[in-house]
Amino acid sequence: MRETKSEAARIFGARVRENRQRLGISQETLAQLSDVHWTFVGQVERGTRNLSLHNIVKIAGGLDVDPAVLVAGIAASAVPVEPREQSAADRIRSERQAGAGPVAK
Repeated sequence: MRETKSEAARIFGARVRENRQRLGISQETLAQLSDVHWTFVGQVERGTRNLSLHNIVKIAGGLDVDPAVLVAGIAASAVPVEPREQSAADRIRSERQAGAGPVAK
């Protein structure tokens, strides 16, 4: 089984499931209403999928709710920080903070 992408994905997926069950429809029916694949709906509900804005809007449309209902209160802190390589700007900032003086042009 795939691991949950983030706390944000888990919360979002739970809201999708709650709204789908409230309507009394299957994942397949929600997928058809949302114009996505039914396996995608299952992945969303389990929190193993990171959605684009377009897919959030499509699923909200399939559930007949405002997209804000599905994302309300999900804070940025619920999304993991992605590791990235240090950029040139990061190195310059570090050197400036360390008092290394001006950087050669």
